[in-house]
Amino acid sequence: MQSPRPILVGITGGIGAGKSTAAKIFQTLGIPVYYADDRAKWLMANSEELVRQIRAQFGKESYFEDGRLNREFLADKVFSDQEQTKLINGLVHPAVKRDFEAWAAVQDTPYVLKEAALLFETGAYKDLDQVINVFAPVDLRISRVLARDSHRSKGQVEAIMERQMSDSQKNKLADFTLSNKENQLLIPQVLEIHKALSKKD
Repeated sequence: MQSPRPILVGITGGIGAGKSTAAKIFQTLGIPVYYADDRAKWLMANSEELVRQIRAQFGKESYFEDGRLNREFLADKVFSDQEQTKLINGLVHPAVKRDFEAWAAVQDTPYVLKEAALLFETGAYKDLDQVINVFAPVDLRISRVLARDSHRSKGQVEAIMERQMSDSQKNKLADFTLSNKENQLLIPQVLEIHKALSKKD
C-alpha cells in the first residue's frame, strides 16, 4: 500500500527575519527542507526548458557564452520593472512548483518544508497545506541583513522590505508563526510546531 504523501508546509518570512535559521532547526529534527530560492537559481542555470524560455523572453544576454546565467543583467531588467518581474516569475515559479512536487513525492516523513522568501506575495502558499511565518522587528531585521550582507546598504534592504508583505499581513495568512526576536528562543517554538505537524494525518 502506498504511504500517504507528506504534508506540504511552507516556511517564509521577510528578509532578515530568520526563516533559514528556523528551517535548519527543522532539518536537525529530521525534516527534509526544500530551499526554493536556491533551487530556483539552480533551475535557471540547469533546466534546459527554463533556460530556453528565459533566453526567448529576455534575450541572449541573459546567459554568458559559457552557459552561465547572467544574474546582473537579469537583476537590472527585473528589479525596478514590475512587468518584467511578473514575466520572470511566470517562468520560474511554475518550474519550481513542478520540481518541489517531484521532490516532495519521494520523501517519507510526516511533513516536508518548502523554504521561500515570497510564498505569500507570489501566491505559491495556495499550493501548500500549511504555512509558517517567521517574523521579527524591522530594525532588528535590517541590522541582521547589514551584518550578513556587506554588499547591501540600508536603503537597499529597506527597498526589498517595501516589496514584501508586512509581518502583520503574513501572520494573518499563516497557520503557524515563529517570533524571532532576540529575547525569544526559536527552538522551543519550532519543537511545538514540529509536534503539531507530526500528529496530523
